[in-house]
Amino acid sequence: MMAPLRVAAAQPAVVHGDLLATAAAHADAVRRADARLVVFPELSLTGYVLDAPAVALDDPAWDPLVAACAEHGTTALVGAPVEEDGRRALGVVAVDGTGPRVVYRKVHLYGEEVDHFTAGPGPTVVDVDGWRVGLAVCRDTGIAEHTAGTAALGVDLYAAGVVDEPAALPVIRSRAVTNALACAAPVAVASAAGPVGPRHGFPQTAGGSAVHDADGEVLAAAGAEPGEVVVVDLEPRRG
Repeated sequence: MMAPLRVAAAQPAVVHGDLLATAAAHADAVRRADARLVVFPELSLTGYVLDAPAVALDDPAWDPLVAACAEHGTTALVGAPVEEDGRRALGVVAVDGTGPRVVYRKVHLYGEEVDHFTAGPGPTVVDVDGWRVGLAVCRDTGIAEHTAGTAALGVDLYAAGVVDEPAALPVIRSRAVTNALACAAPVAVASAAGPVGPRHGFPQTAGGSAVHDADGEVLAAAGAEPGEVVVVDLEPRRG
């Protein structure tokens, strides 16, 4: 039987144009969470800046986050623009003590994103201590086909990073409930807080990062301020 999993949803402050400072905020969130898995928002490392340069996996900005993950035995799911074979994607990068690796690319791009990124191939899971973690980025969470495809992978936890305006927090929460019920699994949503995309329609964002149980009930939720982290110990489902 799988062991319990300590999960955190974090909404670090973004320092625009300064990857090292923003990465340091991520590392601080990892240390404060002291969790096995920490979920971060969409494009958390650069902010919602669609033309930001892709972050190479050998960029020194990853170093403080790798060190924090090694110190606490954490896997962090970080949002960043990534590039492979000349194709840019809205990526989720899994970071642990061994370094970063791209594990997911946003499938359902929205608005101007289609001018800057290539869509990912589809639903994906990553393994964390035997827990099958289904991944999604923002609009993916509201696409029934994507949710059904993720559920079909037999997930034990659904993890998503999102960016949206403050008025959209009820939509973020409603989608999390839908995802939980569809996957029969807890949901961790990291929602950006503060001014993460002033040039692209997000001078302020919703925050409210939360962890829901498999019935959609909120177990813990952050407020609207950057820097907040919520932590929940999840028990494996029975049977």
